[in-house]
Amino acid sequence: MKMKKLGALALTTTLVFGSVLTGCGGKDKGTTADGKKNLSVFIFANDHESPIYKGMIEKYKEAHSDTIGNIDVQITTQEEYSKTLTGMMTAKELPDVFYVGPESVQQFVENGYIENIQPILTELGISTDDLVAQEALNSYRYDGSKVGTGDLYALPKDASVFAYAYNKDLFDKEGIPYPDPENPYTYDEFVEVCKQFTKDTDGDGEIDQWGCGLANQFMIQQYIWSNGATFLSDDYRTVTIDTPEFKEAFQKFIDLTLVHQVTPTVEQDVSLGVYQRWLAGQEAFYACGTWDVAAFMDKETFPFNWDLCGYPTLSTGKSMTWLGTVGFCVSASSPNKKEATELISYLCANEDGQKELSGIVGGQSIQLPNLKSLAEGEFLTAIEDGSLPFPESVDVFFSYLGGTGNYEGRFQETTYTPNAEWFDIFFKNVDNVKNGSMTVDDFIADVQPQMQESLDTAWESIE
Repeated sequence: MKMKKLGALALTTTLVFGSVLTGCGGKDKGTTADGKKNLSVFIFANDHESPIYKGMIEKYKEAHSDTIGNIDVQITTQEEYSKTLTGMMTAKELPDVFYVGPESVQQFVENGYIENIQPILTELGISTDDLVAQEALNSYRYDGSKVGTGDLYALPKDASVFAYAYNKDLFDKEGIPYPDPENPYTYDEFVEVCKQFTKDTDGDGEIDQWGCGLANQFMIQQYIWSNGATFLSDDYRTVTIDTPEFKEAFQKFIDLTLVHQVTPTVEQDVSLGVYQRWLAGQEAFYACGTWDVAAFMDKETFPFNWDLCGYPTLSTGKSMTWLGTVGFCVSASSPNKKEATELISYLCANEDGQKELSGIVGGQSIQLPNLKSLAEGEFLTAIEDGSLPFPESVDVFFSYLGGTGNYEGRFQETTYTPNAEWFDIFFKNVDNVKNGSMTVDDFIADVQPQMQESLDTAWESIE
C-alpha cells in the first residue's frame, strides 16, 4: 500500500462507528464508571478493509469485555488522513491508536506523540517473531538517534513490495521462455530479452510493442541499489549521486530508452502512459506492487495471463526493490497504553483478521499476511487450489521482503529524511536525460547541489 505523505482530509467524508467522537480521544474519558478501559482509534482504510477492521475491533472488544468498556473508531481514506491527524496533534487530542509511517517515527517520538511500546510488549509477553516482514518491523525501531534500531514504537499493519511482473501471453506469442523467479536476469540478459519483444506489430512503421515500461520515480532505485549505489550517505545527510556506481546504474537505466530503445520514448509516454500500455498488453514487463494484484487478476482490467519475476541485476548480483509499510502506534498521552498496545498487537497479528485481509477467506487479497505461519501455509494453499486469485510466483514478494536468495528489499531513503523534497528534485527534469538533451554527467552536476541544499534545509527544519 502507498502511504507516503498523506494528503488533506475532509471530516465530512469520515466513516464513524461506535460512539460519536469528540476529538477522538482527547475528551473521551479513559475509564468507564465501572472501571473498564475506553480506547479510541483513528486509521485510514479502503472500502474492502474498513469492514474487516471494524469486525476485528468488535471481536476484540467482545473478547475483552471484562476489561474494555468502549472502543471509538474513525476510519477515513488515505488521502484524507494527515490533515485531521495534524489537527489532533495541535489540539493535543490524539486517539489512543493511530497510524505512523517509518518516515515519521523519529519526529513523532521526539515531539512526544507516540509511546515506546517495547517494555509493554515485554510485560504482556507478546512476541514479534512470527511476523513475516522483519525489515518492516525494524523500520519502527528508534534508539534516540537513528531509525531502524532500538526499541519498537509501532507494529506493522502490513508490508508491501514493488515487485516486477511479466505478460505470459506475450512470452507465449514470441516463443520466449518465462523468466526464472529464482534467478533474475542480469541487466544484459534483460536487454536481450526486451529487444525480442520490441517491434512494429501492425506494419505501419511505428513501434507499438516494447520489452518494458519505465516509471522513473518508482523504478530507478532498483537499478541504483543493484549496482551498489545509493542516493544518500549512510547517515542520510549527504547526496551521493556523483559516485561512479550511481552514474553507471543511472546510465544503464537511461540506455533502456535512449540506446536499446526497448521502452516507449518520452514522447510516446506522454501520449499514453507506460502503465496504460501495460494494461493494453503492449509491454512485456512492468512493475507490480502487492496492492496491484487484485486489479491485475481482474480480467476486465488486465485480460492477460501474467506472473511475477525479479528486476534485472547489476554489479551486486542482487535483484533489488523498495518496500512500503504503515504501522499501528500508541499515543504517548493515552491513559490506557497497555490496553492500546494489546489492541494493536491484535490488529497486526490476529489470525482470523489476517486471513480476511490476505484473501485466504473471501478470495480477495489486499495485503500479504503478516504471519509467517499463514504466509507459508494457508495462504499458499489458497493460491494453489485456486480459491485465491494470485500470481503463481508469489515467492518473489516474500523473497524481497525477507532478503532471501538473489533478492533484497529496502525502504526508500526518503523514509529516513524529514521530507522527500530533495528526492523529488531529481525527477523534475530526468526526462531531459531520457530524451538525449542532457548527459548523465551534466544532469548530475546540475541537480546534485539543488538536492543537497533541499536536504540540508529539511534537516535544519527539525533540529
